[in-house]
Amino acid sequence: MIYLKRFNFTSDFEEDMYLDGIKMNCYDSYYPFMILPKKGISSLELDNITILYGGNGSGKSTILNIIAEKIGADRIAPFNRTCFYDDYLKYCEAEFFNKGFETKTFIASDDVFDNMLHLRRLNQGIDDTRKERIQDFLDYKYNKFQFNSMDQLEKLRRSNAAKRKTMTRYIRDSLIDNVREYSNGESAFRYFIEKIDKEGIYILDEPENSLSPTLQMKLIDYIQQSVRGYNSQFIIASHSPFILSMKNALIYDLDNYPVEPRAWHELENVRAYYRLFKERKGEFE
Repeated sequence: MIYLKRFNFTSDFEEDMYLDGIKMNCYDSYYPFMILPKKGISSLELDNITILYGGNGSGKSTILNIIAEKIGADRIAPFNRTCFYDDYLKYCEAEFFNKGFETKTFIASDDVFDNMLHLRRLNQGIDDTRKERIQDFLDYKYNKFQFNSMDQLEKLRRSNAAKRKTMTRYIRDSLIDNVREYSNGESAFRYFIEKIDKEGIYILDEPENSLSPTLQMKLIDYIQQSVRGYNSQFIIASHSPFILSMKNALIYDLDNYPVEPRAWHELENVRAYYRLFKERKGEFE
């Protein structure tokens, strides 16, 4: 489902009007002004799956952030939001084909990494508490506990439980199980699955980070299934040949001037892989 059909960035004329109104010698940068005109970008047509391809510094993340801010996408990770951002967004225009949706979500690599660290910290806290529970069990099981007042009711309950149960059962009944900690790649993949669960627009910044080729292919399948099943729309920044290989994706090559759509097999990053495997194809045969 195409919700956002076209996004118009500031024109050169509008930027000139704005920049003429400020003292040019007061600022070293007017970001995000003066970035996209250098790429020949004034607007982008968007499809069910649109991918922004390019090397570091090509403007992929800048475009995603501008679109996300303009449409009011939910996001967690901070980004380079300068004092010129609000003024820049005033000149931008999001053209919607269909507004019958609620979800607008931005998922950055930092969100995925932070989630992994959160799970690790949570499990560490559970492990520390488990050690305390083991010592509690041993104390209540083998030391005689004398109940003297109602203030000790909780200790009495634990003492009785320790005498009736095995250590394993005592620990399980008094402590939640560890959150299952997967590998980095598995945790990253599960994070995307949990976040992409309904119709709407999803903006993904280099989702291939931490994902093996196999998991990237699984994510590709899930994204394509989400387009069909959830009526979702995706805007993705990536230079992964696996992500770029998605069928029917509209790909913009930000390494070229002016920026225009290209087939995935024409992209330099993909062709670098092709040349490598072609030169060493004998090792696979």
